[in-house]
Amino acid sequence: MTLKTFKPYTKSNRGTVVIDKSRLWKGSPYKPLTKGQNFTGGRNNNGRITSRHIGGGSKHKYRVIDFYRKKLNISATVERVEYDPNRTAYIALVLYDDKVRNYIICPQGLKVGDKIISGKGIDIKIGNAMELKDIPPGTVIHNVELIPGNGAKLARSAGSSVTLSGYDGDYAILRLSSG
Repeated sequence: MTLKTFKPYTKSNRGTVVIDKSRLWKGSPYKPLTKGQNFTGGRNNNGRITSRHIGGGSKHKYRVIDFYRKKLNISATVERVEYDPNRTAYIALVLYDDKVRNYIICPQGLKVGDKIISGKGIDIKIGNAMELKDIPPGTVIHNVELIPGNGAKLARSAGSSVTLSGYDGDYAILRLSSG
C-alpha cells in the first residue's frame, strides 16, 4: 500500500494524500463468493421511514469472507487483491492447492503470488494463520478469534492490529489499540 501525494497546484491539492489503488484488481469480483444484499433505506415493513438519514448510495454485492481459515496445512496462493465496498480493509482471493477459492482479509504487505498457509507449527509470515499459543509474545497480529473455532472477531478493520503481550496460563494477553 503506497501513498500518493499531490503538488499544491491548487488550494484543494495542498496536503492531499490518497492511497494508490493501481495494484488492485480492476475486474468484477469472483462470482461464486458473492451474494446479494438487502438494503432497507431505513424503512420498515409498511414502507415508512423509521430510521432517518439511511439510504442512497450505489448498490453493491456482498463478498463472502472466510474468517475461520479452517483449511489446515493446505498451501494457498494469492490470486488477486481486491477492493471491498462493504469494509475498510482490502480482501485477497486465494486459491488453495485443492482448487478451492476463498476471500480472506488482506493483511498489509501481502502481494499477488504469495504463498500462505494455516495450521500448527508453521512459519510466522504475513498471511499465515495459526493458534495464539504458537505465536511469540510481542508479535503484531490481526483477525483474532475470541473463542476457538468461532471466527475472527477482533482487529478486522483496515490498519487495525492487536499486540500479543504474553500468556497467563491457558489465556493469551492481548493489547488492543484502545489500550
